[in-house]
Amino acid sequence: MISESITELTLPYDDTEKSVRVYVSAHEEGETLPVIYMTDGQNLFEDTDVRFGCWYTREAVRAERKLSGEAAIIVGISNDDTPLVRTNDLTPLSIGELVCPEEVKQALTPKGELFDAFIVDTVKPAVEERFPVKTGRKNTALCGSSSGGLEVFFTAVSHPDLFCASGVFSPAFIYYMPEDVVRWTCSKMRDEMPYLYLYCGGSGEQEEMMCRWMERVYDMLLECYPPERLNEIILPQNKHHEEAWAEIFKDFLHTFLVRREEF
Repeated sequence: MISESITELTLPYDDTEKSVRVYVSAHEEGETLPVIYMTDGQNLFEDTDVRFGCWYTREAVRAERKLSGEAAIIVGISNDDTPLVRTNDLTPLSIGELVCPEEVKQALTPKGELFDAFIVDTVKPAVEERFPVKTGRKNTALCGSSSGGLEVFFTAVSHPDLFCASGVFSPAFIYYMPEDVVRWTCSKMRDEMPYLYLYCGGSGEQEEMMCRWMERVYDMLLECYPPERLNEIILPQNKHHEEAWAEIFKDFLHTFLVRREEF
């Protein structure tokens, strides 16, 4: 048995670099594992030196191995700069016109398309080259929260040939009109689309607003997206916080690992 490990990579991004941490679950010699690419890599593995809390993804993977015999590699892409930098990185321009207040719009330089290319063209090849990854669409997923939830929605729908599932947690759809989100999504439709695991809480002003937007997007998506590839979970008592995302991640992890052949 090969022990679990976390390896930090530094990869080129735009005119700078990003830290990418790769957690490999304990596994047998020669065993390969499915992989989940995640935003907020700084908050996934430890509960020290983090500002907002931890997802405890290692503990989730260990528990899933005991439950189903399945495990995964977790790839955490760091987004621990200022809120403005994070929002720029994780907000695509091509979904539609931004509908945030004018002063916010003027401050933003959205480059979600660049981050999408970073995942697909830089992070994914580097991880598949260096780690025991079970490659192929049905073994590859995405997950993120808030602006990160928006970005993994964008990347999954943009690349249905690469990703079979996406954990879209408390997504920041509020930057666009719901009609624009749905119109963009419908324009990307292919024969085989990823499974979208849409989750939101409802406690607190920010999360309540995100929940209303997500519900509107979900209802309209049913008009063009395969309903068997959509899942909406709303837990009204949950806040916009890592504690809530850590809990729901366990279910997304289980869903991806045991059902990925269906997707």
